[in-house]
Formats: sequence, C-alpha cells, structure tokens
Amino acid sequence: MTPASPGAPAQENEGRYIQLAELEIDPAQIENYMAAVRRHIEAAVRTEPGVLVLYAVAHKDDPTRITVFEIYQNAEAYRAHLAAPHFKDYKSTSERMIRSLRLIPVMPVALRAK
Repeated sequence: MTPASPGAPAQENEGRYIQLAELEIDPAQIENYMAAVRRHIEAAVRTEPGVLVLYAVAHKDDPTRITVFEIYQNAEAYRAHLAAPHFKDYKSTSERMIRSLRLIPVMPVALRAK
C-alpha cells in the first residue's frame, strides 16, 4: 500500500523517509530549473522503486520559491536516490540555479490521495 493511498492509517507510514525541500531559484534561471526538476522527478518516479512521491510546486505569488514534497520507502531508498545517475545530473545541472536550499524532515500526520 502506498503511503498516500486512501484508508492507510498513519501507523502504516512508519519507516518511510519523508521530507520537504524548500528552494529559492535564481529568477533568470526559473524556466531552466523547472525543466530540470521535471526531468529529474519523471526519471526518479519511473526508475526508482523506493521513490513513492515527488511533488514540486511553485508559490503562486513568487514562482522562484519551490517546495518539493518527497516520500521514500525508507532511508535506504533515499540514500539510493541520492546516488542515482539522474539525481547527480539534476544536482550538477541545477546547482548554479539554486540560490538557497533547506531540507526539512517531517512526520506524516494525515496522508491521503484519491
């Protein structure tokens, strides 16, 4: 059962590695960054069984502020994600586009999807 499936109690999410990434992108690079993050997320979800959820959203009032919601099967899956070739490509492509990055470990309170 995926962590965001209907009816999954929070206890079933134990062991998942969940975090938020808050990024500020160079305004001159926003289109390039959005293309890079789209490629990265598509590849990660398609090829990595331990990547359960990757959602990237931009703030409506400031599209240079991006929040990524990440759910991995466990911490080992997260480490495997960091070692994946497409993640390394994303990092090298985007490092000069990102002005700031903050990773925030979070705990599930209520996760549901339809």
